[in-house]
Amino acid sequence: MPQGRTRRTALLSAACALAVTGAMVLTGCSSEDPDAGTNGVGKLAPDRIQAKTRAAADAAPALRLSGTVVTSGRTYKLDMRLKADGGTGSVTSEGATFGLLRVGEQLYLKADADFWSHGGDAGTAGKLDGKYVKVPQGDPAYKKFSGFTDKAVLLDGLLTLHGKLATDGHHDQSGTRTIRITGDAGSGGTLDVSLQGQPYPLRLVRAGSAGTLRFSDWGKDFTVTEPAKSETVDYGKQLPTS
Repeated sequence: MPQGRTRRTALLSAACALAVTGAMVLTGCSSEDPDAGTNGVGKLAPDRIQAKTRAAADAAPALRLSGTVVTSGRTYKLDMRLKADGGTGSVTSEGATFGLLRVGEQLYLKADADFWSHGGDAGTAGKLDGKYVKVPQGDPAYKKFSGFTDKAVLLDGLLTLHGKLATDGHHDQSGTRTIRITGDAGSGGTLDVSLQGQPYPLRLVRAGSAGTLRFSDWGKDFTVTEPAKSETVDYGKQLPTS
């Protein structure tokens, strides 16, 4: 066989070998187990994933919840830290921001004078400016806002997807690998569940465009304490808000 032909044959054989090797590498990459090194919930049926993440969330002593919730036609932006015996954080709605603090059953609301002047007189608003105002349990504001500070109530209302459950692939939330489950192909909400450590919920998109929430700081405890008397106002039976 002429030398030129021998050289071309050798080169062609080498190219074919490289192509085969490359195909094997690509095939190997595509067949990697996406659940390797995880907590294993990604291999479960979606209803089992939902049950696992709910159990993990209920058992966690504390968490941080941030994002938006749309309820009764109003959008609330939340940034709350929650635990079994209380919660603290801020809420923004219709341009007004106020703080919430719950210690046991006692709820406090803290806001500036502009917030309190809505539905009240300027003199009263000035006295309440920047103070922790006790919210009576019989006041409409207590029922309206205490749920934002209640871990059990919030999780019970948020972590259930609606409709037929399905998985929607592996994803990433701020560097944490997740498995996503959906209700009715997403129209019933989507939930990203951590594949690392405990199967905590990390991101929820609520059904019906009712808000998006992120969950973090799972298990990171914090202290809720009664504010100092000098910072507290007990307004009485009803708050001066509409």
